[in-house]
Formats: sequence, C-alpha cells, structure tokens
Amino acid sequence: MKKITALLLAGLALSASPVWAGPNKEYLQLLAEIRMLQEQNAQLQQLFGTLQDALKAFSSKLDDQAASNRKATADQTLAINNIGDTVRVLREKADDTNVRISTVAQEIQALRQAIASAPPPQVVTPAAPTGTDPSAQPAAPPPAASQPPVVLIGVSPQRMFESAYDDFTANRYDTAIKGFELFIQTFPRLPQAADAQFNIGASYYNQDKWTEARDAFQLVTTQYPQNADINAQAWFKLGQTYEQLKQVDLAKKAYETVVQKYATSFQATQAAQALQRLNRR
Repeated sequence: MKKITALLLAGLALSASPVWAGPNKEYLQLLAEIRMLQEQNAQLQQLFGTLQDALKAFSSKLDDQAASNRKATADQTLAINNIGDTVRVLREKADDTNVRISTVAQEIQALRQAIASAPPPQVVTPAAPTGTDPSAQPAAPPPAASQPPVVLIGVSPQRMFESAYDDFTANRYDTAIKGFELFIQTFPRLPQAADAQFNIGASYYNQDKWTEARDAFQLVTTQYPQNADINAQAWFKLGQTYEQLKQVDLAKKAYETVVQKYATSFQATQAAQALQRLNRR
C-alpha cells in the first residue's frame, strides 16, 4: 500500500509539473504501473475476502465438531453411569443371593442334624402265637433310648439367632438366654454358636448374676477356642466378672490373657487399662 501511494503521489506531481505537461513514454509507463498495482490490490482484497469466508466456514466446522464431541462425551458419560448403576444393582442382587444361599445351606445343615439326631424307629414286638402258655411272661421291652435334643426342623438358624438377639437388645434377658440356649442345642456346629454362648454370659452379666455370667464366659473360652474375636471379648468380660466377684487375682489373669493372646484386639487395650487400674490399688 505504501508503494502504491508513493507512485500515485509521484504521478500527480509529474502531471502538475509544467515540464511534464505533455504525455511522454515515462509518464504512460508510470500510469500503467499504477493501474497494475490497483488491479493487484483489488485481487488481494478479493483473495483476503475469500480467505475470511474460508476461515469462517472452518470455524463453523470446528464449532460443529466440538458440539458433536461434547454430545458424544455426554452420551458416553451417561452410558458409563448407566453401566455403573447396572453393576451396582447386579452386585446387590448377588449379595442377596449369597445371603439366601447361606440361609438355605444352614437350613440344610439343620435338617441333616435333625435327621442324624432323630430317635430310631421303635421295634414292635410281635404278638405271642396262639397256643402258647398264657402264664408266660411277655418279653421285656427294649431299653428306652436316651432322649435326643429338641430340634426344630425347618427353622432358619439365622432367624432363630436374630429372634434371640432381639430379646437381648430389648433387655428381655431371660427370654434371650432361652433362645440362645435353644440355638446352641439345635445348631451346635454353626459359627454363631460361639456368639450365642457369649450373649448368654452377657445376659447374666447385665442382670448382675455374676456366677452364672462367669460360667457362661468360661464356656466360650473352652468350647470355642478357635474363634479369636469372641474369645477376646469373653476373656475381657470374664475379668470384669471376676472383679464383681471380688476375685482380683483371677481378674488380672483374665486381663493378662487378653493382652498376651489377643494383642491386636480392641479388648487388649481395655484389658491393659484395667490391669493398670488394678495394679495401682
């Protein structure tokens, strides 16, 4: 643009000068160059306009592509969220199914125990044949078999335990004790039997029946030694029970057992604090 302006000014100066009053070759050539530059300028303007249109079209395509990408991302996010919800629902259904399978397995085991502990069929003694001596003494009946434990066939172990535990949490301790005892009698091999025995001791403890509580907690430690969690609790409660019975030495031994054998349990911290308290006396 500066070159064009300079040429135009030079042309005007030449045309105004009296020396260049008449047309000559150089003047015509200068005018031709000016026209050529004007045409090139027009072409450049046209090309610039074309480039602007192309840039606008490209920007529009970029906007459309960005909008399409945003929509695709939103659709993918929605699909992922839907998949996550579906997985969560399936997981909940799987957990529920596992619980049902476990309940059915417990019921099957209960039925097996019931069948195994059912009394043998009674043997019916045939009647004496006709013509025998009526004064003969009848055969002595077979000795009565020992009475098997009462087994409630068809009762879910989980329901039986939860029913007794509901009584325990509602402070109906006598009813809870009977329920837990029935559970242990019916399902002695289930893992919850140890919890049931501990809850029997806790029921007696909450009623200030220290001797019964002591005996119940001792049964936990002797009958279910493989259950570390419940044993840590039972030994700690046994120590508390010995304190109520004024048997401090036995209480210390119980607390020491918790600290030594179940050092990683929560009850170990409580037992250590109880030992410090007793040692300060």
